[in-house]
Amino acid sequence: MSEGPNRPRYVSVIGPGDANEEIYGLAREVGRLVARRGGIVVCGGLAGVMEAAARGAAEEGGAAIGILPDVDRRRANSYLSYSVATGVGEARNLAVVCSADVVISVGGGYGTLSEIGLAKKVGRPVVSLRGWDLGEHVVVASSPEEAVGMALP
Repeated sequence: MSEGPNRPRYVSVIGPGDANEEIYGLAREVGRLVARRGGIVVCGGLAGVMEAAARGAAEEGGAAIGILPDVDRRRANSYLSYSVATGVGEARNLAVVCSADVVISVGGGYGTLSEIGLAKKVGRPVVSLRGWDLGEHVVVASSPEEAVGMALP
């Protein structure tokens, strides 16, 4: 991805759509910290980690882009700045990771694991927070501050 002095960094925040309270809070803080550093949050646009990251970005005055799996933008969470209806279902996960410079995974199950795999396939670095520890394939962070610091040094 080309970078310049005035070009914001895009950070995909991925994780479960049914996040528990702890994971939701961590993702919200990640979104807030990305926005505070001038980054743009990219997510799947629905509930759970996706909503939390968009909410954190919005609360900090930042932008969040949701890449939706279906054709109905009305399903998008209310914290998004922009939403893109794809109509491609889970295949939208590729668009989520390709749209970013770096990926932060917060929690997650097999859907999140598939996004991590796609991110690595297309050459995006992945930071994992309370989620998949895949050895050399991801960098593991212990806090939202550490995760965002690794993603946006």
